[in-house]
Amino acid sequence: MAYRLSFAMTALGNLLTTALDFVAILLMFSRVDALGGYGLPEIAFLYATSSTAFGLADLALGNMERLGRRVRDGTLDTLLVRPVPVLAQVAADRFALRRLGRIVQGLAVLGYAVAVLDVDWTAGKVLTVPVMVLSGAGIFCAVFLAGAAFQFLANDAAEVQNAFTYGGTTMLQYPPTVFAREMVRGVTFVLPLAFVNWLPGLYVLGRPYPLDLPRWVAFTPPLVAVACCALAGLAWRAGLRSYRSTGS
Repeated sequence: MAYRLSFAMTALGNLLTTALDFVAILLMFSRVDALGGYGLPEIAFLYATSSTAFGLADLALGNMERLGRRVRDGTLDTLLVRPVPVLAQVAADRFALRRLGRIVQGLAVLGYAVAVLDVDWTAGKVLTVPVMVLSGAGIFCAVFLAGAAFQFLANDAAEVQNAFTYGGTTMLQYPPTVFAREMVRGVTFVLPLAFVNWLPGLYVLGRPYPLDLPRWVAFTPPLVAVACCALAGLAWRAGLRSYRSTGS
């Protein structure tokens, strides 16, 4: 905040850049009435919840993708000798507050979606929305952390990690009906990205899930987020213990 104008400009630039994703959706709906059987307000709801959840995770752990460079050139050694957890140092490495732009943009679209959706807003559905966003952020944090752990093995695999983080949030912005059932099964039972917004979101929208899962799974994202973070934490510890620097 020492350079407030610079911060405002970069945050605005981040907001406008991420908004182009939603502009692409608007352009599609200028030619079609539905996408995968879903109207614009419903897709806006999926887009907003995915984007906001990812934005929170990206703000907290987005810099984990830089870990591969530190592993490759040995500069991770400097983090190991400091009396601060390595995870906290890597997360704070070049912390970019401008990423708030993505969160603000996602919340703006969420406000629009909630205002125009034809949904019977019960207390359960109202509570599900913030819970799914926070749980989704936890799941994305676990993906960031697991990807960083993998970089201890691969030395620099930032793009592999991005395929599951940035690629995952882009996929979740669209309804599961536009994807093959094998893909839907994969992000439900293997890498549980579907718990970010598909499963709870379709409960809010009153839509059936393509895999005919019981209705109660819509309320499990917090448990899935905790389990994912626990597993990712174990992978991180294993990766950190395997680090042997670069030698000489």
